Amino acid sequence: MEIYMAEYASQFQRIDYKDTETLKRFLNPHGKIMPRRRTGLSSANQRALGTAIKRARFMALLPYIVR
Repeated sequence: MEIYMAEYASQFQRIDYKDTETLKRFLNPHGKIMPRRRTGLSSANQRALGTAIKRARFMALLPYIVR
């Protein structure tokens, strides 16, 4: 199993829901949030990431589903 975002985890800063390009890096091709074992983020950062992605979806910056 590969860790895709482990290099990004060490420089993880406060994630902003308006930064959609960064948020898209943590979504799989189907638009689902990647699990922590794939992203390499800490538990607190993974929760913050999930909150930011959900907020961006609610604000229509990211799609809920990918077609």
